[in-house]
Amino acid sequence: MNDTTQLATHAQPGKAAVAKQTAEQAAARQTHMAPPVDIFENRQGITLYADLPGVPREKLDVRVQDGTLTVDAELMVPTPPGLRLQHGEVRHPHFSRTFVLSPDFDASRIDAQLRDGVLKLTIPRRDEAKPRRIEVQAG
Repeated sequence: MNDTTQLATHAQPGKAAVAKQTAEQAAARQTHMAPPVDIFENRQGITLYADLPGVPREKLDVRVQDGTLTVDAELMVPTPPGLRLQHGEVRHPHFSRTFVLSPDFDASRIDAQLRDGVLKLTIPRRDEAKPRRIEVQAG
């Protein structure tokens, strides 16, 4: 801190007010973002790529329930030892995205891979929903 830094002083609130204020500040610091997503479709199904930079596998939650696919991820930006954060615009980013799956897709066979900050979800079509060629008989 240099000599031009100004500090504001406030009256000390009660313990209950401090606890409420701390919870509100933590919620306000968490930034909610929809990760950018690319979706490709072919005869076998769809492949979804979601950008989740810096998200570890332990903080990634991919769920399917009642035909809804939900991707939730949390990133903790560490403060290096011996340093104190003076300004932070994105403290605890939370990524969240929800998709409604068509009944044509087999949610029980979704394959998920996380590599280099990109989540790849492969969602196959149900066998009965795959396009098929119908042989026409003459005569």
